[in-house]
Amino acid sequence: MASVRFVGAGRRYPGAERAAVDALDLEIEDGEFMVLVGPSGCGKSTSLRMLAGLEECTEGSIMIGDRDVTDDVPKDRDIAMVFQNYALYPHMSVADNMGFALKVARVGKEERDRRVREAARILDLEDYLERKPKALSGGQRQRVAMGRAIVRQPEVFLMDEPLSNLDAKLRVSTRTQIAALQQRLGVTTVYVTHDQVEAMTMGDRVAVLKDGLLQQVDTPLALYDRPANLFVAGFIGSPAMNLLPAKLADGDAWVGDLRVPLDRAVVARATGDVTLGVRPHAWHLASSASASEEGLAVTVTVVEELGADAFLYAVPDDPSLSGVISQAVVRLEGRPQLAKGERVRLVIDPLAVHVFDTASGERLSD
Repeated sequence: MASVRFVGAGRRYPGAERAAVDALDLEIEDGEFMVLVGPSGCGKSTSLRMLAGLEECTEGSIMIGDRDVTDDVPKDRDIAMVFQNYALYPHMSVADNMGFALKVARVGKEERDRRVREAARILDLEDYLERKPKALSGGQRQRVAMGRAIVRQPEVFLMDEPLSNLDAKLRVSTRTQIAALQQRLGVTTVYVTHDQVEAMTMGDRVAVLKDGLLQQVDTPLALYDRPANLFVAGFIGSPAMNLLPAKLADGDAWVGDLRVPLDRAVVARATGDVTLGVRPHAWHLASSASASEEGLAVTVTVVEELGADAFLYAVPDDPSLSGVISQAVVRLEGRPQLAKGERVRLVIDPLAVHVFDTASGERLSD
């Protein structure tokens, strides 16, 4: 097994105005499950392909263990890649697909069969070894692709959106299987996805990218609890964090007519307007019996009933906020009896508010 390091690594395509990956500095520990996440075009797949040797690294370097592999061809990097489209040979059986790379590497048939059987046992594919890919479900094909990587016993696994072709239910079960398998094998794994739920549930750490730049790398909960900037705040979390532009006056933040008290140290760090980040669970409905409870007046547009809880979607009543806040999303416990068009007040928990500098996007709150 081995660690992986991107040292100022970048990739600029000829004629492009900006780099696809710009001076990426990222260290992945031996045995770690690292997830690269971000929207389309952020550079996550390019970073993975640079590590695999499928894309040229036009600046910086890439290390696997203590080896500089920047200029090595893919076959010399001791990596195994699992692709989005499985890339199985349709005319070969499951066993032949899994063992093909070993056959090319001239591994003996006895050793090859042993590794294939062991991988099939781990992946619960023992009953399918003689089948062709067309006779398998999407989840089974993905496990075959995983098995093909496992039998090679590489230093690093690379996975490029391997679950994107599966239906929603199968994605949930397969991602838990992959995470459990990686923990069992202990192989350093770099996993690319655009789905932040996958990133949050699978990774030991998560690296968030935007426009080729690394925004933040941390554990999933740390990203959720302390996003470094507005982009990470809006990207991590489902539903997304509510971002409320606010004015500062008399040491408080004002969202329209709603006053939100802020810590003095946070106000002192602000250089202008701020944006308040409020997770869906960080506010509640004002009590109709309490006229003193300050809240944001909104009109209900949709209530998503999920059984144990619900998500309320609403638009602000204040006309001055209509072009600033498109909608508010609130997580409510139980089964609230709210109807479309009903007017309510939303109260923010000031201790759970994230504060960002509007101009720079950087975090201000501790």
